[in-house]
Amino acid sequence: MRVLIVDDHILFAEAIRPTLEGLGMTVVAVATTGAEGLEAVRRLQPDLILVDIGLPDESGLVAGRRILEEYPEAKVVALTALLSPSTVRESVRIGFQGYLTKDTPVSRFASALRAVLDGQVVFPRRLASAIGRPRDDDGLELLAAQLTARELEVLGLMAEGLSGADIAQRLDIRTNTVRTHIQSILTKLQVHSRLEAVAFALRRGLVRLPEREEFETA
Repeated sequence: MRVLIVDDHILFAEAIRPTLEGLGMTVVAVATTGAEGLEAVRRLQPDLILVDIGLPDESGLVAGRRILEEYPEAKVVALTALLSPSTVRESVRIGFQGYLTKDTPVSRFASALRAVLDGQVVFPRRLASAIGRPRDDDGLELLAAQLTARELEVLGLMAEGLSGADIAQRLDIRTNTVRTHIQSILTKLQVHSRLEAVAFALRRGLVRLPEREEFETA
């Protein structure tokens, strides 16, 4: 797993390098601006990109969007000190795989990145309420009422952080069937990602998050 760090704080970037290498990753480069980050992605094609939101030339959200437009298969994770709810919502809309804060303990940081590599989307529990788009209550109820019992079951397992393969095993169904259920859930709830679907369900009380989780996953 090849990792690119896009952060103008070189000392911080070097400080997390041992943790990344301890997870079996290789830090291929450290870029200090959004423009450098995009150029590095084009040249090195890393698997995982950690992006600071407060870059000197442009927002990390803009940089992440440009990267995902050219390399949609890349996993982009915000790693920042910023706790703005609107920034969290925008990162989800763009397609970031995660949103982590720089005060995250090393052990939790490592577990969050493992979850990202497993195909999940992660963000701190304290930012859970920031995800999702506000709508009128009547409209929300109508959207939620469209879900079938099986889709609610799948949604609950998504909230637990299970991957598609794990959900298939738990429910004894095919992985393709799980994908079909997830796509149906996204369509019915009018959201664009698993993360938004889980956040919607949590806000409406459709599912409950296990108490043991440090990070929300979707």
